[in-house]
Amino acid sequence: MSEGSDTIDLRPAAGAEHDPLERLQEEIALLRGRLLSHPMYREIDTRERLRRFMEMHVFAVWDFMSLAKRLQRELTCTELPWLPPRFPGPARFINEVVLGEETDLGLDGQPKSHLALYLGAMDEVGADTGVFRTFLARQREGEAPGAVLRSIRVPACVREFVATTLRCALHGEPVEVASSFFFGREDVIPGMFEQLLRLWERGATEVPHFAYYLRRHIELDGEQHGPLAKRMLVALASTAHCWAAAAEAARSAIRQRIALWDGVRREIGTA
Repeated sequence: MSEGSDTIDLRPAAGAEHDPLERLQEEIALLRGRLLSHPMYREIDTRERLRRFMEMHVFAVWDFMSLAKRLQRELTCTELPWLPPRFPGPARFINEVVLGEETDLGLDGQPKSHLALYLGAMDEVGADTGVFRTFLARQREGEAPGAVLRSIRVPACVREFVATTLRCALHGEPVEVASSFFFGREDVIPGMFEQLLRLWERGATEVPHFAYYLRRHIELDGEQHGPLAKRMLVALASTAHCWAAAAEAARSAIRQRIALWDGVRREIGTA
């Protein structure tokens, strides 16, 4: 950011500006490797296991948007009267993410949120969406998500994962949210979903909506959202204190995803 300017340049930086990010990536490389080599990806190999996986994973599809919306609130103007964003580069990025997540195009060419795409894929394979739809309905009636989670039939690993995500989205510093968003989601989702897609190599005919959901995230996160999310994190992490907070948020997000996958394995009987 140049002196006297409110515009953040999202072009790749050079030299020392990349050192904190590179150091952080080196620090979490083993933890990230544990996540991407988790045995669960090889074990969702029957329709019944896929159903059980989706019934738990749908909560992670939902809580992603709380991270995205918190960043949109921080980087754009969502209040009235409107004021122009201080940082147009990150504002454009997060608006693109929200556009795709809330109103992507489905297999039928009609606008759908990625959550709606996932619920459609659950219906396709016969997964039970009732518990999750109850979770949404009770929130619409004014109940807090944590209270609803404690009273519905979901595994402890799901409750803990969602609680951690919401704590970060609601109470974390912007750089912590950006770090969790990048390292816990955009950076690892393509690698995770590629393994699931390979397992369901005939997915285009057996489970077309699930395969489409996986492909869209591999394409969007790997080619567009991931690189931009990384640059957004670099733009927001302007001090050593910010990088320390980003590091802790990154480790927490990855550990929580590993714990979720461990719990999924116990639930489907492969652990």
